[in-house]
Amino acid sequence: MKILFKSLVLSILLTSSFLFAQSISKATFLVKGDCSMCKERIETTAKKSGAKTASWNADSQKLEMEFDSTKVSADQILKNIAEAGHDNEKYKADNSVYEKLPPCCHYEREPSFLKKTISEQPIKKENQFFVRGNCSSCKARIEKAAEIAGADSSVWDAETQIVTLNFNPAKTSADVILKKIAEVGHDNEKYLAQEDVYKNLPSCCLYDRTLPFGVKSDLVHSDENPTPKNDISSNQDQYEKSIEEVRVTKLLDPTALNKKEVGLTFNINSKELLKAACCNLSESFETNATVDVSFTNAVTGTKQLKMLGLDQKYTALTKELLPSIRGLASPFGLNLIPGRWIGGIQLTKGGSTVVNGYESITGQINTELLKTGEKPETALNIFADVNGRFETNMTSTSNLNDHWTQSVLLHGNTTLGKTDSNNDGFLDQPTGNQINAAYLLNYNDLEHSGLGSHFGISFVKDERFGGQTDFDKKIDQTQQSAYGVGINLSRFEIWNKTGYVFKDKPYQSIGWMNQFTTYQQDSFFGPRNYFGNQNTFYSNLIFESIIGNTNNKFKTGASFLYDKYDEDYLTENYKRTETVPGLFFEYTLTGVKYTLVAGVRTDFHNLAGTQFTPRVNFKYDLSPKTILRLSAGRGFRTANVFAESQQYFGSNRQIEILGNGGKIYGLKPEIAWNYGASLQQEFKLFNRKASLVADFFRTDFQDQVLADLDISPQKLIFYNLNGKSFANSFQTQLDVIPLKNLELRLAYKYYDVEADFMGGQRQIPFMAKNRGFFNASYSTEKTAKDAFWSFDSTLQLIGQQKLPNLNSNPTEYQLPEYSKSYATLNAQIARNFNKNIRAYVGGENLTGSMQNNPIIDAQNPFGNYFDAGMVYAPIMGANIYVGLDFKF
Repeated sequence: MKILFKSLVLSILLTSSFLFAQSISKATFLVKGDCSMCKERIETTAKKSGAKTASWNADSQKLEMEFDSTKVSADQILKNIAEAGHDNEKYKADNSVYEKLPPCCHYEREPSFLKKTISEQPIKKENQFFVRGNCSSCKARIEKAAEIAGADSSVWDAETQIVTLNFNPAKTSADVILKKIAEVGHDNEKYLAQEDVYKNLPSCCLYDRTLPFGVKSDLVHSDENPTPKNDISSNQDQYEKSIEEVRVTKLLDPTALNKKEVGLTFNINSKELLKAACCNLSESFETNATVDVSFTNAVTGTKQLKMLGLDQKYTALTKELLPSIRGLASPFGLNLIPGRWIGGIQLTKGGSTVVNGYESITGQINTELLKTGEKPETALNIFADVNGRFETNMTSTSNLNDHWTQSVLLHGNTTLGKTDSNNDGFLDQPTGNQINAAYLLNYNDLEHSGLGSHFGISFVKDERFGGQTDFDKKIDQTQQSAYGVGINLSRFEIWNKTGYVFKDKPYQSIGWMNQFTTYQQDSFFGPRNYFGNQNTFYSNLIFESIIGNTNNKFKTGASFLYDKYDEDYLTENYKRTETVPGLFFEYTLTGVKYTLVAGVRTDFHNLAGTQFTPRVNFKYDLSPKTILRLSAGRGFRTANVFAESQQYFGSNRQIEILGNGGKIYGLKPEIAWNYGASLQQEFKLFNRKASLVADFFRTDFQDQVLADLDISPQKLIFYNLNGKSFANSFQTQLDVIPLKNLELRLAYKYYDVEADFMGGQRQIPFMAKNRGFFNASYSTEKTAKDAFWSFDSTLQLIGQQKLPNLNSNPTEYQLPEYSKSYATLNAQIARNFNKNIRAYVGGENLTGSMQNNPIIDAQNPFGNYFDAGMVYAPIMGANIYVGLDFKF
């Protein structure tokens, strides 16, 4: 009897446990959002609504939940999430609720992935009826027909597909009005339009006639490509599939102009970087029209960026929002960040936020390193080109536990080939090798404790040798007659960023970032030696909160920058220490259609004096598809005349500095104002999304350190500006998708950059006034095994450039006043065999454009006329490369 009783009790317990377990449901739904505040709001709402667990991912837009289906339904949870302001696949948030969200939470609402079924049709009130339609033209036609049929007023809503009628029953009826609406071409719940009338509607008004009433169609419908007349469930499946494809395409835009950003900010993701070789950061902008990439030296083979018509040194280059490529690292720093390490790039034109410092004049380029995504991933990349360059990258991102993730980034490259394509006796690119390693550790517990932290450490060593082909690096420089170049670089960085979000106050946070960097260069250029060492410590404390409500936000804090420089040039030693404590405040005002960001910072520079830096950015949405941006701001920086002019070390020019009492090489710091305006317009072209952006920026220098190449071909003279110096930049860019999977980008840029040199006002050399850009990308449809082909090509047209005056040289060593125009073509074909294996082959400078005699008097490198710094075009012909990618 006891055994029977125990068995009965055990059975009941097991059954209860089983039934309880069965009531716990797991489900995944699409929910729209954008940032960490969205994540907290969505997950908190889900849990308050009865979910046991809730995890939302911003990249996939997916909410994963566990809930007791006997106590709450998924439908109710999603409804509550919509009431909190977040569209999802079952419910759409009220516009008034959405508008009250903080600006950072204003996700893109179109295309919607709202899914509706017959049972989920909107609930109608009295005198409300379902009427099919698509757009604003449909709305005007429906409401006009209702008015003709005697309605006092009518309002048709495209989202709900409902028309609300207001009429006098003594004069007309709902039947009369709906019949008239059908006569002009719109099906409704009582009358259907004639087929010939429907077909004569404009193409944008051809709604899907097979969907149930109350369901809006987002499918393209035309006579040539009609929607299949299948049953409702089949059509609904096609509808949802279309929405999913649109949503995924939008999330993976390779380069996207952020509509919510006040500044003109382009987000470049890893998909864009795969369109070209992108071996390092300097090559990561080959398919981007905003940044100009150019060679600056025929001996070292280095590349530099230019933005808004000005040199790279006027753009703030950051990594993880920390100062990165600056000071002595400017000429070679781009080569020290491998392309396969990059998770994304944010490129902002014009004045950036005062929170990130005072050095930005033409804009900011921030690089984010690879971090753990939805799942751990290890990747291996192998690269080689016909010029003897070989490269290997290995990256691994993984989860250590629920809160800790890590990234291990490794890189190595070597250049073995000795190429002299123009037979001038000099290598077109230096030989050498680089080893590079980084480790990232991330902690995220923002959901519970509100704490998050990011730690990073990296080391790189790069050694290059160039010069004449018979130069032997194994023999001491003083013991051989050949002209040689040797550059030995090393850099070590360690950094940390820690943030805390106040509990129950997601709009209030405090963050503290710190970084220590040491950079060293030991180099020689023929008989000219240069040694540089820089130690930098940077700290930035930021507090963010609101004033009253989230429409009034502010950031304030303090920063500290310490730079210790030690340079040897020939027999002279230059040492200086810069200490810069600073304070800043930035206010953001958000309205329904506008956002204003105004900031100011004061920095107390021990050598340059107190510097006041105001900046303002304004964005106004003229319409949901038309955005106007304005910006203005001041920036300043201290010039490093030797490090930033190394492209001229490969010459026999003597360097002179004409000081004016400043405390940095005897020169004053550089100060400039930047003003900008841009207009962004989205529209439909070929019945697909397209965008047009036009922008104009002007930079006016109050003080500038000019490098004058014109006074004498045998001299490079530095002095402060005495007069005017300006840069005007105009760019217009069209992005369009004429066919499925085909993306086109066209751009035109005009630059007018001049300065008052000692000999009068002249154009800045090596800057083309006119540049054209065209990029095309196409990919085939994925197979069941995720295999597909991708094709990319970029054509750039570079106009004439003003060249330095070498007229006092003998005729054979002179240059024309302007260079010739030229074009370059890069292309790549890639094959993804599945999710884990990818192979690619590509070519650079396929047009074969090359500068004739890039080195002046190359046969006599120790003579008075030797100059390898007069480079304005490619110095190498076509280059072919191949690569393999593996993921584990």
